[in-house]
Amino acid sequence: MARVTDVRALTGPALEAALDDVARLRIEVFRAWPYLYDGDLAYERDYLQSYRDSDGAIVVGAFDGDHLVGASTGTPLADHADDFAAAFTGTGLDLADIFYCAESVLLPTYRGQGVGHRFFDLREGHARGLGFAKTAFCGVQRPPDHPMRPETYKPLDPFWRARGYAPLQGAIAQFSWKDLGEAGETPKPLQFWIRDL
Repeated sequence: MARVTDVRALTGPALEAALDDVARLRIEVFRAWPYLYDGDLAYERDYLQSYRDSDGAIVVGAFDGDHLVGASTGTPLADHADDFAAAFTGTGLDLADIFYCAESVLLPTYRGQGVGHRFFDLREGHARGLGFAKTAFCGVQRPPDHPMRPETYKPLDPFWRARGYAPLQGAIAQFSWKDLGEAGETPKPLQFWIRDL
């Protein structure tokens, strides 16, 4: 198994410098179930622009030497209001109180070393330092009988619950991307999970 030698928070110029590598990791890792993402660098650069624009953004990088092999991102949820505000309608929650822990991607040969916990630890610590009361993320929802679902797939729900997250009832966002084998983007449902800090 390959070894992660360092996991650290990146902000400011270090974050900016890492975003193309984050994009490449997202394209590679998210091809797998349940995302089935058929991405390209142009789409990624557009998607990741919010991290360039946000003063509160963070990338947590997992490194093997100088090589970025995994990353997780986060920004204030209000920075994504155009995408996610509708999902919070009727919840009584203020987007300004929530820090959004977006994707976590790690190359398969580096898994099983506790990096997922470090991703959450560092993003949650960053959110606390900025004064946020809650953190949230969303997970893609696929039907259990989807033809591309691997028989060996194990959902991450137990990991998320062990970290104190729970699904936020009724908070389902729609986000579009191109699936493998599709001609264009289609909307996918994303379930929000949330915890108090």
